[in-house]
Amino acid sequence: MMFPSVNALRSAVGGAILSLLFITGAGSQVAVAQPLFAVVPTSTIFPGDIISSSQVMEVEVTNPNLAGGYTSSVTDVIGKVAKRTLVAGRTIPVSSLREPYTVERGKAIRIMFNVGGLTISAAGSALQDAMTGDSIRVRNTESGVTVTGVVRADGNVEVVQK
Repeated sequence: MMFPSVNALRSAVGGAILSLLFITGAGSQVAVAQPLFAVVPTSTIFPGDIISSSQVMEVEVTNPNLAGGYTSSVTDVIGKVAKRTLVAGRTIPVSSLREPYTVERGKAIRIMFNVGGLTISAAGSALQDAMTGDSIRVRNTESGVTVTGVVRADGNVEVVQK
């Protein structure tokens, strides 16, 4: 006695379900496309500017050929920093935005060093821009010594022991 192959059974069952869906009208439903939105500047935004709500607005995307990778919500843009010039009326690429720096080069910061229960702190100057969690070089303004540390969320730099 011969049994049908598994693939033949799958084809027969799949075809029967497809036919049943078509007969009941389930196959005739048309999906309605949701409108897409993009964020555009209302005026030119220059590199290094922090974007505020008055500088951007959401618009409906009417060009079906528009390349992806652009921001679609104002909340994704507000508070971010422009990495390049953003022209009014043009979409804002996600790659053109970054988080603001926690520590900026040349600004006064506090250097912290923890050993066991002892904490030593000193005044310092950041030698580069950095975000929270980044490793940066800082100069101790009292001794002139340059050390490397990790930026904390409060803007202090914690020197790690080597």
